[in-house]
Amino acid sequence: MTDSTNETLLTVRTAFARLARENSGLTDIDHKIMRAFEQLMLGRPEITDGRTSAVNICAEAGVSRASYYRSPVAPVIKGILGSPEARRPESDELRQEITRLKQSDRELRKEKADEIRELRATVAAYANQIQVLALRNAELEADTRRLQAQLDGGRKDVVKQLRRSQEPAT
Repeated sequence: MTDSTNETLLTVRTAFARLARENSGLTDIDHKIMRAFEQLMLGRPEITDGRTSAVNICAEAGVSRASYYRSPVAPVIKGILGSPEARRPESDELRQEITRLKQSDRELRKEKADEIRELRATVAAYANQIQVLALRNAELEADTRRLQAQLDGGRKDVVKQLRRSQEPAT
């Protein structure tokens, strides 16, 4: 067994020993519940998937949930599970890590989708601007062709070509 498993087992057994001292009338059901909880905390379930839940404790102990909740062992188990120093079985820790990673994955996917949506909107805006500029460029090219045709056609008094001065600009 690892050190953390030994510490957990010691914590559980200490809590159950205190309970036995304070309650001299523990029943067989109470002892079954305590053994089932120890098995789950050690990561050695016989019937269930190994999660430390009331349903699994009851299944491992072979008692009803009503019997579990009436037992003086239930509040002790709740206290052990609520204590930060008690290590849960590795399977529980792995399940918690999986849950955390799934949540992180969902958040990253949402951020990626938001970023893609924003980039698509930017691309659409740029495409619209390019289209406007292309239309304006076509208009200017048509104006240039028309003006060039007027110059080349020799029409007078329409457009006069300015002479270039030979003097350097000052």
